[in-house]
Amino acid sequence: MSAAVSQIEVWMDKLAELAVFGANVQEGQLVAVTSFVGKEDVARRIARAAYERGAKYVDVVIFDQWVKRERIAHAADETLDYSPPWMSERLLHLSDEHAARITLSGPHAPRALEGLDPSRAGRDLLPYLPETGEVVNRRTTNWTIVPVPTRDWAELVYPDLDREAAFEQLWETVAHVCRLDTADPEQAWVERTAALKASAGRLTERRFDTVRLHGPGTDLTIGLLPSSAWQAGDFVTVDGLRHLPNLPTEETFTTPDPERVDGYASATMPLELAGSVVSGIRVEFKGGRAVGIDADQGAEALRTAAASDDGASRLGEIALVDGHGRIGSLETTFFDTLIDENAASHIALGNGYDHPVEDSEEKKRVNTSRVHIDFMIGSPELAVDGITADGNVFPVLREGAWQI
Repeated sequence: MSAAVSQIEVWMDKLAELAVFGANVQEGQLVAVTSFVGKEDVARRIARAAYERGAKYVDVVIFDQWVKRERIAHAADETLDYSPPWMSERLLHLSDEHAARITLSGPHAPRALEGLDPSRAGRDLLPYLPETGEVVNRRTTNWTIVPVPTRDWAELVYPDLDREAAFEQLWETVAHVCRLDTADPEQAWVERTAALKASAGRLTERRFDTVRLHGPGTDLTIGLLPSSAWQAGDFVTVDGLRHLPNLPTEETFTTPDPERVDGYASATMPLELAGSVVSGIRVEFKGGRAVGIDADQGAEALRTAAASDDGASRLGEIALVDGHGRIGSLETTFFDTLIDENAASHIALGNGYDHPVEDSEEKKRVNTSRVHIDFMIGSPELAVDGITADGNVFPVLREGAWQI
């Protein structure tokens, strides 16, 4: 066994342990793992780690993008929105049972949908399920998402390296951004989460009425609900279980007023949308709704997804990312939303989280949709201002540094 392979094995074990820690798996709990072809080694290690913590049963579902290609290429057009009811029933059962959920991210076959009609691809968002947002808002499951490299994914990220060297490099990078290279990765995330939550607390104290993001290609004003609080790092279930939904995480986020978004935004990184790559995104908003969506590549996939229901063209999230994390400084596009969204400030079309909204009546105004599509608009050149209800403007981010 080569030294590189041996090191990857070590990182696999550490990542599996971190995933089970991030989801905060409990004794006697059901554990659901959603994976992709090529990530089986880590899925098995997660099963072992979960059982060692006392899991009742670990259920692993493995998704194949090449099978998805056959559906998009050949299925009847009117069936592409169909989601098998047993997949939704599984998710809802996990919610009812207050289970733990772990998802392994990163494209296992990033070129599987090349050459297909992007408007058809934009209608099939599986394995993302329409009920996902509802279950997240119920706060009945403790969950996390972690990135797991594959060789095909590595070749996409590092095209100048040969296949094995790219795979080794991607594992090294994932280990770095997930803090697996620290003496105690779990403690490292406890400390990073505390720093992120401190920034969120300062933002919440200001009670800004709107946030303005402006820089090259972007001038966007986003209204907030009066009780919108900023959050970061961890969520808490209805049972009081803390869990880290994204590993890595570098964002501070809140839920906007879906009816008060105006201006335009340009993506600073490509978006991986259920297997399709959408790059050069430009979106115009009026009265809260995306009224124009364009892109250099894959525009029809994004337009189709944003038209999938009434809430899909409105914002469900705004997230700010400072320059002190481990991802943005790499200046690398990973084509995986989990990592890329934590490299730069971003917004999300579609379903919003209601737990950052403190007032019960205002929760009813949170955007609802079957989709949640993050795309990155941040860069060191993007300035962020907070504006109070009486019109006072305060700098929030400048060149990636907090101003509050």
